[in-house]
Amino acid sequence: MKIVPTPLDGCVVIEPEPFRDERGFFMRTFCRTTFSERGLNPDIDQCSFSFNQRRHTLRGMHFQAAPRMEDKLVRVVQGAIYDVAVDIRPGSPTFGRWFSLELTAENLLALYVPQGFAHGFLTLRDETMVAYQIAQPYQADLARGLNWNDGQVGIDWPHAPDVISERDAALPGLSDLALTP
Repeated sequence: MKIVPTPLDGCVVIEPEPFRDERGFFMRTFCRTTFSERGLNPDIDQCSFSFNQRRHTLRGMHFQAAPRMEDKLVRVVQGAIYDVAVDIRPGSPTFGRWFSLELTAENLLALYVPQGFAHGFLTLRDETMVAYQIAQPYQADLARGLNWNDGQVGIDWPHAPDVISERDAALPGLSDLALTP
């Protein structure tokens, strides 16, 4: 697998290298050794899926505050998403900047979202399933989020959400984030 840097330090794209034959293909999607050698957190505490019935469903922009900030590896196993990471690390030279890419079941790409980033996505197809590997345990009282449409960040979404939770729609902007418990 290839690890490709993005303009946001620590946030990388994982490009698998499938071995194809008459049966289909086989590929590594995670390697503890490779992650460790590249400075990525190789620990996995939980694996989760989200299923999204309708195209243009928005989830995010989520993160977990200290002391349990999350590292996430995000991949689409069915459908497609416009995946976005926002640097919310105070003092970072790329604070408030975002990176996006399309993850699909066909392109096999994954996005590694390190601690100190908000993460979210917009589904591009009906019946989209997203798989997450997360390095820290979930702690509800540390769950936070950034408003998907914050003008200070200015994410260029390909479509306005047709489906969004009340919680996600009401998340604060970048200048009002609660980054600590």
